[in-house]
Amino acid sequence: MIKLFSLKQQKKEELASGTSSAGKRKATAAQLRLTKDLNELQLPKTCITEFPDPNDLLNFKLIITPDEGYYRGGKFTFSFKVGLGYPHEAPKVKCETMVYHPNIDLEGNVCLNILREDWKPVLTINSVIYGIQYLFLEPNPEDPLNKEAAEILSTNKRQFEQNVNRSMKGGYVGSVYFERCLK
Repeated sequence: MIKLFSLKQQKKEELASGTSSAGKRKATAAQLRLTKDLNELQLPKTCITEFPDPNDLLNFKLIITPDEGYYRGGKFTFSFKVGLGYPHEAPKVKCETMVYHPNIDLEGNVCLNILREDWKPVLTINSVIYGIQYLFLEPNPEDPLNKEAAEILSTNKRQFEQNVNRSMKGGYVGSVYFERCLK
């Protein structure tokens, strides 16, 4: 209670002296929650985050370098755009690295249930990062964005592995060219 009165007193003094703290920008609820999420972030050794603009926490990159599975040795960059509705709205995530994957289309859209219908405000950025990492360990042909990759994964795992390797080395899979993404 004392703090409340001291804050009111401070506000009155600022108004009287003409030096107001109104010039300071207040952090939005999304920024406060994201700051908390980032402070509690426990990244696996295969993931790093980058903030191109250190003053903008709402836009950052995640780089995943899987050390097992079909995508071992690759380097995949994702952009995160956290809206002002966060945590009530899921962050927007795009894969910037063109990848042959059943759950990531050629435009970089990511099919992860917690980024769509299963998003809940209790989920964190950490949950999203682990979800994306899991897609590289266990691609899911049952919920595809790239239907061709999903079909091949379901019917011919060896062919799928060859396609993934060809795409990561830089080359064509069918009529689509993939840039090299091996680290």
